[in-house]
Amino acid sequence: MNQDHSPIQQRVKAHRRGEPVGLYSVCCSHPMVLTAAMQVAQRYDTLLLVEATSNQVDQFGGYTGMNPEQFRSYVNLLAHERGFPLERLVLGGDHLGPNAWQARPAVEAMANAEVLIAAYAAAGFHKIHLDCSMRCADDPGTLTDETVAARSARLAAIAEAAAAQAGHPPPVYVIGTEVPVPGGESALADAGAPTSPQAAARTLEVHCRAFLDAGLHGAWRRVIAMVVQPGVDFDASHIQHYDAAEAAKLSAFVAGQPGLVFEAHSTDYQRESSLHEMVRDHFAILKVGPAATFALREGLLALCQIEDELLPPERASRLMEVLDEVMLAKPEHWRKHYPGSSEEQRLMRRYGLSDRCRYYWNEAPVAAAVEALCANLDAIEIPLPLLSQHLHEQYLEVLQGQLAAKPRALLEHKVGRVLAQYARACNHNAAAVNTPAPIC
Repeated sequence: MNQDHSPIQQRVKAHRRGEPVGLYSVCCSHPMVLTAAMQVAQRYDTLLLVEATSNQVDQFGGYTGMNPEQFRSYVNLLAHERGFPLERLVLGGDHLGPNAWQARPAVEAMANAEVLIAAYAAAGFHKIHLDCSMRCADDPGTLTDETVAARSARLAAIAEAAAAQAGHPPPVYVIGTEVPVPGGESALADAGAPTSPQAAARTLEVHCRAFLDAGLHGAWRRVIAMVVQPGVDFDASHIQHYDAAEAAKLSAFVAGQPGLVFEAHSTDYQRESSLHEMVRDHFAILKVGPAATFALREGLLALCQIEDELLPPERASRLMEVLDEVMLAKPEHWRKHYPGSSEEQRLMRRYGLSDRCRYYWNEAPVAAAVEALCANLDAIEIPLPLLSQHLHEQYLEVLQGQLAAKPRALLEHKVGRVLAQYARACNHNAAAVNTPAPIC
């Protein structure tokens, strides 16, 4: 990978030349989501950008149990098994900073963040989101842009050294101070309005000064994107949809910044037309995660309903019951996100758009129940009427001979339909067809 022509940089440059293209980032570690993403990338001939978040993967294992090197090996193995070319696979690190250690003093949290980012860079993660926007235990109530930028520059210096020592090309960076909450809001009322152009300009200026003061001139030239709030978000049961008119001033601001695009977080559940508009408006990096695992959960529930029709209770996997039992036993990943009565919490645990159950698929009892479900349905022929009733879109593909009526194939197809919206927005952008003169 040439350091001046990495696939990420090429894509950003193409967008800035006026080509109707962008990048979508799959922020997920589930193997069925990742294999679905590989199928989509092959179908639409796109780059596959897979990002691990700082709570999924860290030097201590995160909630996946993997450190960055192990995650890289895991994704590469999936690609090898699926015949996906590694040259079209790029790994990124999301929310790299003190996120996981906000309850600790800043000195301690940033020390952990330094080890974290060094591990990501040494493992060959090429796209690095420097996220120091969250306050630590002894920080003031609101962090200044200068503090955020200084901490980000400090982490960038460590990433530069770690990548060079490991023999990897230097990373590309994403910066920002108005960073949406990872995984969606607890309540949509907490979501912010679109970032003002003035705030975006100040963020850019302060980060530039911090990088240059730290002697990171080369790293600053590889800052490809800035995270802002484009006015999109979601909580457990509501979606804030993109409004191009409200984001117009912000879009115009980045159009005047050569080589830079915006990175949009929390784009899950947006209309496909909105995804096209966002890429057109220079929110050219779209992040998706919970929407993909939400589709996976929908598919698993549908398969459970099919299983209940075909098998006696004593042979059924009980997947959804097992999942809820584990979530109740380990509530730390959902309790803050799902207020209300016990019945309201039960509904949100199973159906909430926040999809907090994504944190539990690696738990041994849940993983075993998924395997049992798939084994049960692999062993029998799923009747077409049941497939039509519970997985109708997949049923139509089965009828056409385009899809096997097997559980994993059905699940990957369902997830792939979500990811395909992002691929089309980033590779066949309809909203940008009539865009006027290219920008450079």
